[in-house]
Amino acid sequence: MLQKRKVLLVFLPSESGVDGARSLYAENESNSFFSWLNNSLRSIIKQSQFAIPPLSLMILSSIEVEGTEQSICDMRFEEFPFDRQWDLVGISVQTGMARKAFELAGRLRSSGFTVALGGPHVTLFPDDCREHADVLVQGEAEELWKKVLEDLKAGSLEPLYTSQSFPDLSLHRPVSKKSLVANRYFTTNIVQTGRGCPHSCDFCNVHVMNGHSLRKRNVGDVVSEVERFRKEDRRIFFFVDDSINADPDYALELFSRLIPLGIRWFGQATTTLGEQHELLETFARSGCCALLVGIESIEPKSRTAHRKNQNRVGELAGAVKNIRNAGISLYGSFIYGLDGDTIDTPAAILDFIDETRLDVPGINILRPIPGTRIFDRL
Repeated sequence: MLQKRKVLLVFLPSESGVDGARSLYAENESNSFFSWLNNSLRSIIKQSQFAIPPLSLMILSSIEVEGTEQSICDMRFEEFPFDRQWDLVGISVQTGMARKAFELAGRLRSSGFTVALGGPHVTLFPDDCREHADVLVQGEAEELWKKVLEDLKAGSLEPLYTSQSFPDLSLHRPVSKKSLVANRYFTTNIVQTGRGCPHSCDFCNVHVMNGHSLRKRNVGDVVSEVERFRKEDRRIFFFVDDSINADPDYALELFSRLIPLGIRWFGQATTTLGEQHELLETFARSGCCALLVGIESIEPKSRTAHRKNQNRVGELAGAVKNIRNAGISLYGSFIYGLDGDTIDTPAAILDFIDETRLDVPGINILRPIPGTRIFDRL
């Protein structure tokens, strides 16, 4: 009987040691958001961790090819197991942890391991990564990874696997938690309903990575996943979509069907939710307890300059108040240093926070993200 090819999928902490949730916001803001959630939900979650599992590696580890066996190593909690033999080590690389990923890849290759690099940084900057890996996986990896595993089994790995198009998310691809150590995490109920963003904010890399078209999973598949996950872990869910209300008709159908399940959930949304009254009510009834919303700027010139066109400034305060009045706590993100900001902008932000009684504000200095228009422009 042939021995199975063993694959280890590695997730690294960022340079700042922040949780692994991918976010268009500053890394310290992601950290603050989960800290706040942990404190807010302490009566429900009897633990102190606020880390969440790496969804990308959950997805990849759920892909099954006969003759291969996959595991996850989350290096926020454990050291790399150098004492075991791995036929392939895959490392997910975000820009904030690229240096650390390259250092680990170098150690692994020196020790005789075959290394594959993938993730956002590889997709956007493959030339930066090429010398650090035996295999590069460029693009969203659901369809690519099966080919990688098949080639590994056949002993014919290629140096580069590139996705020619975005995966069709409507296809049924069950996500498994089998490779996770459950008690490490705030929750293992991590759900993504779709990818892509129709907006073009020039400080954000979501539409660069995932395209402008919204690609959605089948509503029935998402509901079934929530039902299955609820049996495996506590009833707290994190919907990791960058904007869970981007397709209001889809969101209305989905969360209407989740109402009977009695879950509690949190996620990320745009402030337009405050004007989507039926959807807002449905979110509240389905168990939404907290959202991170990207307010970003209350300066009209800044919003125009950076293509943040989802709301007019005059509508922002009312939208925020509507969401809070629905019983949903808000973590509001602001960016200071945008074109159009002045020395008076910080005081105006504080006035906005006081007026709307925002639960937690996250005020960040502009830090251009590689791959965005503003990074290229500056």
